[in-house]
Amino acid sequence: MPDDRPESTTPQRYGYFGPEGTFTHQALLSIPGSDRGELIPYTTVAACLDAVRAGEVSSGLVPIENSVEGGVSATLDNLTYGEPLMITREVLLPVQFTLFARAGTALADVRRVITHPHAAAQCRDWLAANLPQATITTEGSTAAAAATVADPSSGFDAAVSSEIAGQLYGLTPLASEIADNEAAVTRFILLARPGPVGPATGVDKTSLVLFMRADRAGALLELLDQFASRGVNMCRIESRPTKTVFGNYCFAIDVEGHIDDDRLAEALMGLHRVSARVIFLGSFPRADATQQHVLPGTSNADYRAAREWLDSLRHHPH
Repeated sequence: MPDDRPESTTPQRYGYFGPEGTFTHQALLSIPGSDRGELIPYTTVAACLDAVRAGEVSSGLVPIENSVEGGVSATLDNLTYGEPLMITREVLLPVQFTLFARAGTALADVRRVITHPHAAAQCRDWLAANLPQATITTEGSTAAAAATVADPSSGFDAAVSSEIAGQLYGLTPLASEIADNEAAVTRFILLARPGPVGPATGVDKTSLVLFMRADRAGALLELLDQFASRGVNMCRIESRPTKTVFGNYCFAIDVEGHIDDDRLAEALMGLHRVSARVIFLGSFPRADATQQHVLPGTSNADYRAAREWLDSLRHHPH
């Protein structure tokens, strides 16, 4: 979110889902100005977001979805049921893994590997083909795995981790780019306490969570029609349990556009009318800067002309 206020002499405090050396840490370092701030790792997504709510940090970066593994439920549920927070920025980070070991270890020597469960899943085929003799242990984070292997007494020979983690703990790379899917990307979101929404840029995205009024035929269609009938394109939809009744779901949705766009503003008003609850998580620039395609009749100018026409009928019906 752009900030026109004078720059503070106090370094900004950023929280992130740690520890140091994780992909979240790497993603945070890609945000302009973060290198001048104080970066504070938290052991869980919840702890990071609670630190933002409490004012311990000005903003926090956490993962929200991965192109291979899907949505991050800890983040989605915390934003849905925790005290309100607002997304101000997103970061897309290509995810590649490296097999690291202590100096002097050869690939043929590796018998025990440690990594995060998602990393193991994303490197499953490579590990099976190149380390069929190895036992894979999954726990903690990729950074913690690198720290574990750096300790000779740990009993582990190698770690699957990010490049930044291996370098941080002084390990030697045995194999690089070992992920089975070369196009894997993780999306991160920067969250702050609720405040004014940043201005529209023309390449924006808006995040929402929607609750149906009742579980009935056409209930989800009624919600989605608020977008479709106004030419608002969805980028993502994911169902999550409401944690009340088995089989009852809410929907985390990303759409193209900004709350200041007339077509999206009208869709939001429609959703407020027909849904049990609408959680607005923010409008923010798209990390991929993809230009949205505005359908004929749905531009701000089209909506403005329609309002002017209606006003003319009210005041000069003949």
